[in-house]
Amino acid sequence: MTEPTPLQEPSSTTSATSATVSVVLGIPVDGAGRIAVSVAVADHLERTESLSVLGPDGSPVAHHELGFDRGTRLHVIEAPVGEVTVTYDATVSLAEREPEPVTEVEALLYALPSRYCPSDRVEAYAATEFGDLVGDAARVLGIAQWAHRRLSYEPGSTTSSDDALAPLLTGRGVCRDYAHLVTTMCRALGMPARYVSVYAPGLSPMDAHAVVEVAVDGVWRLVDATRLAPRTSMVRIGTGRDAADVAITTGLGGSSGAPRFEVTATAAPGLPVDDPAELVSLL
Repeated sequence: MTEPTPLQEPSSTTSATSATVSVVLGIPVDGAGRIAVSVAVADHLERTESLSVLGPDGSPVAHHELGFDRGTRLHVIEAPVGEVTVTYDATVSLAEREPEPVTEVEALLYALPSRYCPSDRVEAYAATEFGDLVGDAARVLGIAQWAHRRLSYEPGSTTSSDDALAPLLTGRGVCRDYAHLVTTMCRALGMPARYVSVYAPGLSPMDAHAVVEVAVDGVWRLVDATRLAPRTSMVRIGTGRDAADVAITTGLGGSSGAPRFEVTATAAPGLPVDDPAELVSLL
């Protein structure tokens, strides 16, 4: 897999203490109505932030916030016809990470098949590929390494309607496909796994990114089979069963075209170096 040059080069620093995110989301609205957007960082993170929603004439547009699992926040916009512009800026503290315990409800919910992660269809395949790996840590790291080697990162090789079977069969995909495939294989082995959208300093080209949290010995651990950005400077946006739960835009009655999405994310005092064999946690 050919990896692009990161916008922020890794430094010798061992950890990042903060991340700064700037987002501009332009939504061409064809039919007035409600549209939900997911651009704000998770609610439990220590942060300073600002969010504005402007209509095509530059005036403020009515919106409100809804909260979901693990601090996921959606902003529901009463969108008029024309381009609606959402601007979001945040500086987030990257405190020391303590592994988050997996609750009984999470262990059940995130072990089940979902729209983009049909784990019930690949149970035999997963058992054949990974059945000889002993222990949660060995299995999740083995699956992430397998996906990294198996897939080629190719923008445009899949569509928003493709589930995890598409990259499994074609060997191609983007970050959401890597995340769906890892999630699917973990669930097929009985390991709860959840899809997480993040901002990822060091990612190139810069965009929102998709990673996976997997239940490892009773706590959530973060894996990223793309290896395109260091995990310890990532900032959580949304958490769900798969990409459908954390889409950047979701129509709730309004209709819109493809959005314009511009992201800048940097880490301070520098970008850490990531070891893919290390178990890490996401705030």
